[in-house]
Amino acid sequence: MNISHIEHIGIAVKSIEEAKKYYEGVLGLKCYATEEVSDQKVKTAFFKVGQTKIELLEATSEDSPVAKFIEKKGEGIHHIAFSTDNSENALLEAEHKGVQLIDKHSRKGAEGLMIGFLHPKSTFGVLTELCSK
Repeated sequence: MNISHIEHIGIAVKSIEEAKKYYEGVLGLKCYATEEVSDQKVKTAFFKVGQTKIELLEATSEDSPVAKFIEKKGEGIHHIAFSTDNSENALLEAEHKGVQLIDKHSRKGAEGLMIGFLHPKSTFGVLTELCSK
């Protein structure tokens, strides 16, 4: 799978603008990018901490996965994303090793990355994202 590092930690929030007050005002981090990923019905905001990013996720629709997550579990850590050299191959390898996939193939995510998710039922309760450039 050739994972090189944690690409980002995704955090589900009701309001990016409200959450930014904590990340910028209290922690002193700087939001360097915001982006809407329409097919995932989410708005994102990114902060860099060393080599790792924090990705805030705000639902843009009541039926988005992030909205459902917040409704069920409340705001908080949504997923962890690992950087790999090829997310498509990493998904195939995970499936071959018996991991249940959410995405059978990579798809375009925020920041131009190709992404695919592993089902938390196969990853000890952690929604896992595999990313590549």
